[in-house]
Amino acid sequence: MSHPSPSRPPLSRPSSSHAPPPSSPLSRPERSERSARTRGRLRRALGRVAAALALATGIALLPPAPQAQAAVALERVSSFGANPGALTMYVYRPASLPADAPVVVALHGCTQSAQVYADNSGLPAFADRHGFLLVLAETTTVNNANKCFNWFQSADIRRGQGEAASVRQMVAHAVSAYGADAGRVQVTGLSAGGAMTAVMLAAYPDVFRAGAVMAGLPYECATDVVSAFGCMSPGTDRTPQDWAQRVRNAHPGFAGPWPRVSVWQGANDPTVVPRNADELRDQWTQVHGLDQSPDRTSVIGPNSTRREEYLAPDGAVAVQVNRVPGIGHGTPVDPGSGPEQCGATGTAHFIDSICSSYWVVRFFGLDTGAPEPGGLPAPAGLRSTGVTGTSVALAWEPVSGATGYAVHRGGTRVGLPADSRYTDSGLGAGTTHTYTVAARGPDGAEGARSAPVTVTTTGAAALCWTSSTYEHVRAGRATTAGGYAYAKGSNQNMGLNNTFVTRTLKESPTGYYVLADARCP
Repeated sequence: MSHPSPSRPPLSRPSSSHAPPPSSPLSRPERSERSARTRGRLRRALGRVAAALALATGIALLPPAPQAQAAVALERVSSFGANPGALTMYVYRPASLPADAPVVVALHGCTQSAQVYADNSGLPAFADRHGFLLVLAETTTVNNANKCFNWFQSADIRRGQGEAASVRQMVAHAVSAYGADAGRVQVTGLSAGGAMTAVMLAAYPDVFRAGAVMAGLPYECATDVVSAFGCMSPGTDRTPQDWAQRVRNAHPGFAGPWPRVSVWQGANDPTVVPRNADELRDQWTQVHGLDQSPDRTSVIGPNSTRREEYLAPDGAVAVQVNRVPGIGHGTPVDPGSGPEQCGATGTAHFIDSICSSYWVVRFFGLDTGAPEPGGLPAPAGLRSTGVTGTSVALAWEPVSGATGYAVHRGGTRVGLPADSRYTDSGLGAGTTHTYTVAARGPDGAEGARSAPVTVTTTGAAALCWTSSTYEHVRAGRATTAGGYAYAKGSNQNMGLNNTFVTRTLKESPTGYYVLADARCP
């Protein structure tokens, strides 16, 4: 990977070298002058080749970003397993670490170190406040000349291999040596560390309960250096299904539950462009079986960071995207002593804006005392009050402060009633549906979703028949007149009566048929 200067972000690439414009011809220069100029052109050409090789291999072209003076006391762990990725493990252990404490793994950006990330991210202060073990992985210039985690190398992003396996071994050591809770392990990281966070969530979904990706990239966006730069900018557009399949292939046979994912992206990031936040959203919402439309939106923090949340059927936030206005490439921090402030800006790529670590710790569920922003509680007592063959009537207990409600069927919002009653109509007979409901605040933001209720409509389920119009007529589901077929009961024109026109008919009630090519039942 390329190496940034102090003014460049930790995943940036240097600008390409360009040959100087050709000079105008000279009239018969001296041979020595011509030779000197030839040697100069050769040196410049070799320089361009060296720059290209450096770009492809990660050789440092620019001096490293300055490091702040160490402020956080870290413990280096000399042995934590086979360590196939040749990483270094550090631990920050709060003085009053409880038994069975949660674990947060932090992964630094290029040119950075575990110490720099501990000193500036604000995570150690929250480890003290909430009692979790902070594990910081560090890579070396032997692995990557710019000290980037190798998120783009196949040998380092597969389960049981390379750097990914080393981070997994750090977690196992944290559990065995520090008495941490193996069921409450989370991971976060910046830039290359953010991309490696996505790697850990994909390769080890059975280990990590949640992750927060700071200015990172989707899993398996790249598997070599050349494609890595295209992923960073302008970004790689794939379908949600393609992205999700890459995650599923990382641990075949894993059936869930999948890790929850929080994405953080600077709106003005020129290095890992904002498109990557969208691709991360597409990847992980699809993994969770959700669509790509947010269930609720809000603003958080002193700079009005825009938050989008994608909710699981039980109302939990499965995926969230935080778009930080006005910042480039880095970890958002907000130095100060307030309860929602954290971090320092003593080194590059820690940007004064919003304390992302505060919100990440909340997303991880480690700050159990804080309510969610605009956090209306989940409505209680959701129940069915009436069922027909085509409708379900619902009711629930009112929520104080709610200005309305949102009703979801199968995870999709189907109604916005003003009070605590709703009738869902247009359903098929004998069909089963699962509902949840959430209260809405004055800004339209939804609170937590209720416990689900499952209801089945009355009557027999509709039958569906797909065949040629000729076969429909032969089977008695249609009649014919003037060379055309007509659905029995509804008398809808099905087209020419022949073996080439295929239509789908829905039968409900018995003996009554309607066209249902688009959807049946």
